[in-house]
Amino acid sequence: MSDTEIALVVGAGPGLSASLTRIFTKEGMKVAIAARDTEKLSDICKETGCLSYSCDAADGDQVDGLFNNVVKDLGIPNIVIYNAAARAGGPLEELDREAVKNAIMVSCYAGFLIGQNATKLMIKRGSGSIFFTGASASTKGYVNSAAFAMGKFGLRGLAQSMARELSPKNIHVGHFIIDGGIRKGPDDPREKRSLSDGHSGEALDSLLSPDDIASTYLNVHRQNRTAWTWEVELRPWVEKF
Repeated sequence: MSDTEIALVVGAGPGLSASLTRIFTKEGMKVAIAARDTEKLSDICKETGCLSYSCDAADGDQVDGLFNNVVKDLGIPNIVIYNAAARAGGPLEELDREAVKNAIMVSCYAGFLIGQNATKLMIKRGSGSIFFTGASASTKGYVNSAAFAMGKFGLRGLAQSMARELSPKNIHVGHFIIDGGIRKGPDDPREKRSLSDGHSGEALDSLLSPDDIASTYLNVHRQNRTAWTWEVELRPWVEKF
């Protein structure tokens, strides 16, 4: 059996998922990434050599197919990360019901489908990490954000239940609360605001670095099981909480 680790990132895009792909590749892992639209994954695939798969994570048949293909192409993943979410913002009385349903399906139910598939494979092998990306809304319901809060609250409950159930089976389940905006690169307009106000440190650090977030995911994956973390909360030092 190969000692090379295999990582699967679902809900991939050019932000945090790309940083996860880069750091896992640098660690010598074989990496698979999945999203509904694989065209947006072409740059990171060229850069890292990872494999991309098309998958609607809220569709059980597609999720089953994704895992079957990853196992066939690379093997059973050592680490699976669910990094997708959907929003339906606005005043409660104006929310579109179908948009709310979609937000909950993507933010929560899809996480269950990914977690269930990963669990089945990892139980057979006897090890693995399953991580879920949360948000401020995982613990706080904001104004005009009921759908997102429902989805993220549900995802956190799923992760906590899985952690209690699967830790004795040597499967590390983690939930990562990202409390703040994530940098999107040098062209991000949020990064271009004036630094002439005497608070340049705050301006530069007001958004989380996706590379630093990814490093935390890797560190938690590498933890010895005598001291596992089930939940991590990450925020810029200037973020209020």
